[in-house]
Amino acid sequence: MTRPTGRALRLTVLVGENDTRHHRPLYAEIVHRAHAAGLAGAGVFRGIEGFGTSSLVHTSRLLSLSEDLPVAVVVDTEERVRAFLPELDGLVTEGLVTLDHCGVVRCPGRGGDGPGATDPKGGQPR
Repeated sequence: MTRPTGRALRLTVLVGENDTRHHRPLYAEIVHRAHAAGLAGAGVFRGIEGFGTSSLVHTSRLLSLSEDLPVAVVVDTEERVRAFLPELDGLVTEGLVTLDHCGVVRCPGRGGDGPGATDPKGGQPR
């Protein structure tokens, strides 16, 4: 796994919480593939409210029934993120994929063997 400092590239993938790939949430598939590819970091954040090309507003407000809100984010060096993009070709058929240059201020990590670390090949705790 790399630990970028300075210039990096942020990959943001807006997919719905209900989107799946082989009976697994799509956002989880993206995170596990990013992990297997050795990228520096990935996370899934649940959006509060938004809309996309369908113009349907998704919201997390109590009175709404929508649960279609996650966003997956991956950060690493530009070279590594761009090399990962082909992984998304067969996965993301709907949704928005963006790239943004960003700066990494701090990325100390735990060395990959700390609590919560997983095996990149199977996603099982070490």
